[in-house]
Amino acid sequence: MSSEKKIGSALISVYHKDGLEPIVRRLHELGVTLYSTGGTQDFIEKMGIPVVPVEQLTNYPSILGGRVKTLHPKVFGGILSRRGHENDVAEVAEYAIPDIDLVIVDLYPFEQTVTSGAGESDIIEKIDIGGISLIRAGAKNFNDVLIVSSREQYTDLLKILEHSSGRSSLDDRKRFAAQAFLTSSHYDTAIFQYFNRTAAVPAFAQSILESRGLRYGENPHQQARFFGSFDAFFDQVHGKEISYNNLLDIDAAVALIAEFDEPTFAILKHNNACGVASRDLLLDAWKAALAGDPVSAFGGILVCNREVTEPVAQAMHDLFFEVCIAPAYNAGALEILKQKKNRIILIQKQFSLPPRQFRTILNGVAEQDRDVSTETAEQMKPMTRKVPTAAELRDLVFANKVVKHTKSNTIVLAKDRQLLASGTGQTSRVDALQQAIAKARHFGFSLDGAVMASDAFFPFPDCVQIACEAGIRSVVQPGGSIKDQESVDYCEAHEMAMVMTGIRHFKH
Repeated sequence: MSSEKKIGSALISVYHKDGLEPIVRRLHELGVTLYSTGGTQDFIEKMGIPVVPVEQLTNYPSILGGRVKTLHPKVFGGILSRRGHENDVAEVAEYAIPDIDLVIVDLYPFEQTVTSGAGESDIIEKIDIGGISLIRAGAKNFNDVLIVSSREQYTDLLKILEHSSGRSSLDDRKRFAAQAFLTSSHYDTAIFQYFNRTAAVPAFAQSILESRGLRYGENPHQQARFFGSFDAFFDQVHGKEISYNNLLDIDAAVALIAEFDEPTFAILKHNNACGVASRDLLLDAWKAALAGDPVSAFGGILVCNREVTEPVAQAMHDLFFEVCIAPAYNAGALEILKQKKNRIILIQKQFSLPPRQFRTILNGVAEQDRDVSTETAEQMKPMTRKVPTAAELRDLVFANKVVKHTKSNTIVLAKDRQLLASGTGQTSRVDALQQAIAKARHFGFSLDGAVMASDAFFPFPDCVQIACEAGIRSVVQPGGSIKDQESVDYCEAHEMAMVMTGIRHFKH
């Protein structure tokens, strides 16, 4: 038996009518019998094309305010009957069930209704029952039926109708069936997530339809794809295609810059900040951020929270960097930055990061709340008689924001709202501190009067001793060690100020 199937009849029941007219006209030209109901039936009739009401086929009216229209054996029998199956053929003949070879259906806009802020009764009415059943039935019987489950498939369908005279191949039907089950799965996931906001069923259910291919993964031999709407977050106005590593750095950059209200510039490399500074003027913030580590800045990701103007762009231009992110650029700044053809320039839109994070681990997924805790000066509890000065307290808040977004184990050293150095991703906190001190000195910074932030508690007083000997006078840490008092006692004995937040900021 040939795998090609000629379309002799079609059931059309869609919520959105745009793009449907040329398909209906072509089906009519091919002599296809059309079945429809409700608004779609009215749409076809207004085109002057004959259509058989589903109610005429089923001898049953639409009931319950339209909740039940197509749920009938004469509809689903015509879709699910196996054309080469002897018993199926006999039964559809016995009950006068016509074959339905093509099903065009879309679903009520459930997600859009939820997003609109509609009330629960309106949301519940947008849970499609008949449509989802038609999609699954058509997809299940792909051997005989072509199922079109979204407007995005209309172009492909029209090609089949025009170039193959209404004949579909098995490959076509399997491809459309796969898309149909994706449509069904995504729709059900959205409904589950709506109900699970209060039900709290412990299940991992995510579905993202939009995606884009990436140049490669972490390394050129790894393929990669991003699932999500990058364009909802950014307008890319210049540069090459975004890579996997670019995305990781961009994600880290926007999370870090979101911590700051004052004009701030940050430079990131491998998800960690190598330069951060806040100033009254963005140009000064750029200069101070770059001074933090001009070596690591090469090939980095730049992010700021104010419009980039020509003077700022000119100062940035001499540095090779992969990506620049800003809320806006003036025309002169873009003209300067676009001189490097591969340089990725992004305009950041207003958005909120998702409240939950997840990552693949072993044969599953670990999910957690996003770390949204940002400690203020008022939340920093003095542990020593000596308290930080106003300037030191401001720097402690600054450093604690940076340490939150740096790989553990980490120590951040800062002064005058500038990152002097950090020790990142070390296996011991002492190593992280020594790395930070050595780096700060390498770039000519004095640590006298600087502050230190730690992402987690000090298990021993060795870190505060090393910091004190380097000139650091104020420390912020979460606390929580059984030996906290030893670190506090050392600070007391050496005229250092220590504050605790009670909030750990591990980042792995």
